[in-house]
Amino acid sequence: MSSVPTALVILAAGQGTRMKSDLPKVLHEIAGAPMLHHAMQAGAALAPERTVIVAGHGADAVRAAAQIYDPDAQVVLQEEQLGTAHAARRAEAALDGFDGNVIVLFGDTPFIGPETLEKIVAARANHAVVVLGFEAADPARYGRLVMDGDTLERIVEFKDATEAERAITRCNSGVLCAGAHDLFNLIAGVTNENAAGEYYLPDVVGLARARGLSVTAVLCDEAETLGVNSRIDLAAAEAGFQARRRLEMLELGVTMQAPDTVQFSFDTWIGRDAVIEPNVVFGPEVTVETGARIRAFSHLEGCHVSRGAIVGPYARLRPGTELAEDVRIGNFVEIKNAEIAEGAKVNHLTYIGDASIGEKSNIGAGTVTCNYDGVFKHRTVIGNRVFIGSDTMLVAPVTIGDEAMTATGSVVTTDVPAGALAVARAKQVTKPGFGKRFMDRLKDLKQKKTEGQN
Repeated sequence: MSSVPTALVILAAGQGTRMKSDLPKVLHEIAGAPMLHHAMQAGAALAPERTVIVAGHGADAVRAAAQIYDPDAQVVLQEEQLGTAHAARRAEAALDGFDGNVIVLFGDTPFIGPETLEKIVAARANHAVVVLGFEAADPARYGRLVMDGDTLERIVEFKDATEAERAITRCNSGVLCAGAHDLFNLIAGVTNENAAGEYYLPDVVGLARARGLSVTAVLCDEAETLGVNSRIDLAAAEAGFQARRRLEMLELGVTMQAPDTVQFSFDTWIGRDAVIEPNVVFGPEVTVETGARIRAFSHLEGCHVSRGAIVGPYARLRPGTELAEDVRIGNFVEIKNAEIAEGAKVNHLTYIGDASIGEKSNIGAGTVTCNYDGVFKHRTVIGNRVFIGSDTMLVAPVTIGDEAMTATGSVVTTDVPAGALAVARAKQVTKPGFGKRFMDRLKDLKQKKTEGQN
């Protein structure tokens, strides 16, 4: 990586009218994260000294999202959307005193990879301006890169191109890099003398050549340059991301019997020899360690699953869940903000929230930690080698000591000492013959009601 400091300028001011949404375009999500975060994540590989987001429509929401990812990111406002050069120029004051490379990215072009950005920076060592291009399968109406060897002579918009220039398949992505001083000097010379009356960033290339500066282009895969301008584009971007991530996971040694049914988040991490069964959904911030198994139709977010753990089928792990090694979480179990220690089992139809469960404890079917009183959340602590009988209600705050037990159907409202048995249920009363007499009476009432209606 270059020793020259780098700054990122990410253009994120567009409303995105084709999205037909009140949400700023760059905040629409791909793989559980705003498009803006994808662009920032790629740029983070360069360890930028400064990151500047140029916002416009929905600027407050864009600022909040940017600073969730990077609290040090600066957000500047482009009040009028007058073109990409005008937007980039809004970052000049935020980069006052910065002496290094500036890479201009787009918040709605989320898949530019870190390796591609490193190639751009490497090329900057020998050229004043570096443009990112791609070989287009269908060049359509993209701007064409007119090259002479390694030199980028000019960028020609489709409408202005000759037949020979339209035959060029090397196209402009819009991304470029230059030294801060050169970039803003060149942008200052861009005019809006065009049909749209806008200031276009690609015009920097012609101005640089006219001033005798060296300009080149580096190429990336066309898929990296996918821009998102509509819901159709967004769906295509999601599909593309998922396809690439599934392939990456398989190549890293993760087993998936039906890869096309598994949905990953932008930050999902899974260790080798883990097994992911069909129809599993990963939300943000999930780590699954080597050798764990996630069974079918489970949903995970904000959780950590250790080696040898088995989750599901039909399980839900919510944020704050920490599963130790060899834990068993079974069907129709929900865990939230809870630590489950090594070898513990929560196998059936159970809710565990705001709790900790000790080693080798067994939680019976239908158990609920009653953690919410309508205002505050309260914690349940279950010790080691505890047996919780089926259909136990644990009314928090409550602590169950090591090797204690609760009887099936108990409502536990006070602490249970280590080794004790808690029985907290009403005494059963049996009335001989009453059940049949009661049902017969109900049936007679129903029949009379039916006859009265006829």
